[in-house]
Amino acid sequence: MSVTQISVKDGEKIRRPRRGPGGRVAAIVVAIAVAAGVGIVVTDPFDASAKDTSVTGTAPTGLAQVSRGTLSARTLENGKLGYAGDYQVVNKASGTVTKLPATGQVVGQGKVLYRVDGKPVILLSGAVPVYRDLSWDMRGAEIRQLNAALVALRYATKDEIDPASDYFSWQTYYALRKLQDVVGLEETGDLPLGQAVFVPAKQIRVTKVNAVRGALAAAGSVVLHASSTARQVTVALNANQQSDIEVGDKVTISLPTGKTTPGMVSSVGKVATTEEDSTTVEVRIRPSRPRDTGTLDQAPVQVSIVTDTVKDVLSVPVNALLALAGGGYAVEVVEAGGAHRLIPVKTGLFDDSAGMVEVTGDGLAVDQSIVVPAS
Repeated sequence: MSVTQISVKDGEKIRRPRRGPGGRVAAIVVAIAVAAGVGIVVTDPFDASAKDTSVTGTAPTGLAQVSRGTLSARTLENGKLGYAGDYQVVNKASGTVTKLPATGQVVGQGKVLYRVDGKPVILLSGAVPVYRDLSWDMRGAEIRQLNAALVALRYATKDEIDPASDYFSWQTYYALRKLQDVVGLEETGDLPLGQAVFVPAKQIRVTKVNAVRGALAAAGSVVLHASSTARQVTVALNANQQSDIEVGDKVTISLPTGKTTPGMVSSVGKVATTEEDSTTVEVRIRPSRPRDTGTLDQAPVQVSIVTDTVKDVLSVPVNALLALAGGGYAVEVVEAGGAHRLIPVKTGLFDDSAGMVEVTGDGLAVDQSIVVPAS
């Protein structure tokens, strides 16, 4: 009968294996913290005929149990908390700038964003730039977004104006007159170029003001920059990890206040950027409870992203793993009568946040007592 001597020295490091095909857990180096000189004697542990194994050593130990449940693999990344979107508001009106919003001010759709020659310039929601006067009997993509805005602002019902219609109808004319009356414009029923600016958000937060009050409003100049009011975390992820993260992955956001709040990956960049010898892709995360994140902009946060999950599996504490001299791992099981034996195991997913690892092995069962280093 062969005997294999295994010596695990203090601080010796072992490499955890990757999860099987299709898994997204990268190999991670972990340390098995046991006292120097501990010897593990295995009497042919992979021989099915072996009846007993013995474990000798002087290191203090404790007991843990084999568990059954759900494990999650995570990656911890640094990120920035702020607001989604970066919009440039381009002026089309001619005259003198007479009023501007303040940095940080929130302006909603249908409200006055700034004034030229004392006349309001209205904020409306839409992604298509307007390049002409809009009036009755015209068609176009910019008219479609005007119709949608008028319905959203309740100046017309969906029965009166189809929000998807690209036709400037009489209903559009009357709804636009109502909007002009509310903001203090002459009720003409048409939309001259420069009377409104379209931004792809229903509400914006001013981040930078470029124009100067009292200066001429040059057509085509950027009056201000804005974001949406939606909270967002951005992470510059190493490009090599792009395949580890997917849209829909759940995350935990650690805020500057010390509190945590949940979120979800909303987009993973496909174009890498290189800066200071680091190649990254942008990952965007949407907080599930935006109010928890406060109003800080560009605040540093840490993000724990769940990259894989397994359910209804056996698991043990990571520090219960014993590295075998011939390769692989084992756990030391304590029988009901006090006898100790080693059970070779295969590892699966590692849950770093819980300090647990998925394991399978002949003779391994839930609630078995296993040996771990004393805490």
